[in-house]
Amino acid sequence: MKRLLGAAGLLGVLLATALAVPAGAHGSATDPPSRVFGCFNRWGSDFLNPVMATEDPMCWQAWRANPNAMWNWNALNRTGVAGNFRAAIPDGQLCSGGLTFNGRYAAMDKPGAWRAASKPRRFTLTVTDGVKHGADFLQVYITRQGYDVLTQPLRWSDLELVTTTGRQPGAPGIYTAQVDAGTRTGRHVVYTIWQASHKDESYYMCSDVILG
Repeated sequence: MKRLLGAAGLLGVLLATALAVPAGAHGSATDPPSRVFGCFNRWGSDFLNPVMATEDPMCWQAWRANPNAMWNWNALNRTGVAGNFRAAIPDGQLCSGGLTFNGRYAAMDKPGAWRAASKPRRFTLTVTDGVKHGADFLQVYITRQGYDVLTQPLRWSDLELVTTTGRQPGAPGIYTAQVDAGTRTGRHVVYTIWQASHKDESYYMCSDVILG
């Protein structure tokens, strides 16, 4: 059974988790959902259900590896990177933010059949921020045609930068980017970097999509 939160449900989650996550936590990509947010959104209220193993096997392995990753879905970040993202985040560790927080999010790096959102080649990407600190920018990358999400750990060379936004204010806690995937079709990873405005804190998000 598919478990998705509507706008009211998402607001409730943001409020309910605000006290359960580190003070620096903010949010994640919610459309298309990042891997960590998608696993929390679909299974947070039912994470022990063995049905997940067959319905959503990549989330199943993530919950088994470290449930704290999903409870802290809005905290996949690093501080002090100063824009040197490629130096701070090694190949194969892009979806975990370079194994940030002592590898809490390591399961996000595992190749496989992650649940993917169907998107047209042009779409709006949304990041939701419960603390509303603002965005200096969003950088949005998409994997090159031919990248195999099922078997290949994500590397910088697999990605192409498709857009960088300008600064966006904190209120109402929604940051967007207009994404043009060009001629890409099929399964891809959208990789988003959100640079928060209140301090040097950057967030890293892998969202799985099926384009075209």
